[in-house]
Amino acid sequence: MRALVVYCHPRPESFTAAIKATVLARLDAAGAEVEVLDLYAEGFDPVMDGPENAAYLACSLGKAHVLDHVQALEWCDTLIFVYPTWWYGMPAMLKGWLDRVLLPGSAFLMPDAEHSDIRPGLTHITRLAVFTTCGASWWLTRLIGAPGRRTLLRGLRILCAKRCRTAFAAHYRMDSSTPDSRARHLTRVVRTLDRFLAGRRSMKEAAA
Repeated sequence: MRALVVYCHPRPESFTAAIKATVLARLDAAGAEVEVLDLYAEGFDPVMDGPENAAYLACSLGKAHVLDHVQALEWCDTLIFVYPTWWYGMPAMLKGWLDRVLLPGSAFLMPDAEHSDIRPGLTHITRLAVFTTCGASWWLTRLIGAPGRRTLLRGLRILCAKRCRTAFAAHYRMDSSTPDSRARHLTRVVRTLDRFLAGRRSMKEAAA
């Protein structure tokens, strides 16, 4: 197993950092090869400027500007995101990572004369997971539509292997969390990740 963990949080003392540590510990216990992309720590630039956008659309951009990240994405068979949900979606840093690293010709193939829609390029990825926190409640997040979760577990999922397994765990009402609720959530992260890596999910977690 080759696992890439994309981590996005600006504060090393955050609860999201504790989630990342839990995820890494379970991956290590499973014997996985692991690479971590800590976007804030490395100062990743999430901004796609005008010339980059023009080259992106013309499929002439290449990979050199984000080569390490593209190579990590092409290396892994398991892709895990750990981040806080802000305004019902992912942080701008992570959205910019998707914009700049999921490149045409690599993450997906652009439409052409024979294909009217994009085609997947990440078919080597067979597992995709999201571990996040949400300030809002479960019902309010669902009412809004959970755009962050949908972007990754639907939008990115269709670029992966046809039978790509997915997992998701969120601590809702994070702004009013307690030591007990955070401890319970870390236990849930362990349970969810262990089932995910073993190819099993409970009905409750599959519907969460």
